[in-house]
Amino acid sequence: MIVIGLTGSIGMGKTTTAALFADEGVPVNDADKVVHDLYRGEAVEPISRAFPEAVVAGVVDRQSLSQNLAKNPANFKILEEIVHPLVRAREEAFLARHREQGTPVVVLDIPLLFETAGEGRMDKIVVVSCAPEIQRRRVLSRPGMSQEKFDVILSRQIPDALKRARADYVIDTGHGIDSARAQVRSILRQLSEQTGRPDHA
Repeated sequence: MIVIGLTGSIGMGKTTTAALFADEGVPVNDADKVVHDLYRGEAVEPISRAFPEAVVAGVVDRQSLSQNLAKNPANFKILEEIVHPLVRAREEAFLARHREQGTPVVVLDIPLLFETAGEGRMDKIVVVSCAPEIQRRRVLSRPGMSQEKFDVILSRQIPDALKRARADYVIDTGHGIDSARAQVRSILRQLSEQTGRPDHA
């Protein structure tokens, strides 16, 4: 089974690209969705101990947590120590399930793949990228986003150029959905040729 690590900085189009892999029949484990689920489940109790104001009505209030982290960036490490092991456990269960099923290719959608030194667990790394002005326009159009918040997020992410340099494949999402889909299909074709398995496309 080929494990693809899919990553990219904020606003690069990673979520859309993950959906394109899913459209081609490739199972995707989305770390952000896993975190969202954990914030309603296993992560609630440990986060309530570390950040009591961030738990409202039995679930983690992401906005309150974000405000806390913006004021106290050092708290990111505390949060990561709580959340990362839980995310890894879900990831390992996903991989075990698909290995048992004989799935040829899976995608692990991990926003902070390089930042958490996760690349060693992947067989191939796909970085999603676009021009900086497109990235900025996309991010600042999001509800509740500000230049200050954008800058904080970027400060925690490895620069795009370094991610691209470390990738096996780069998908440029700056030319529309059809172009991105063609790039996804091209990658899957190349992987199927390497393994001798049928193409997903």
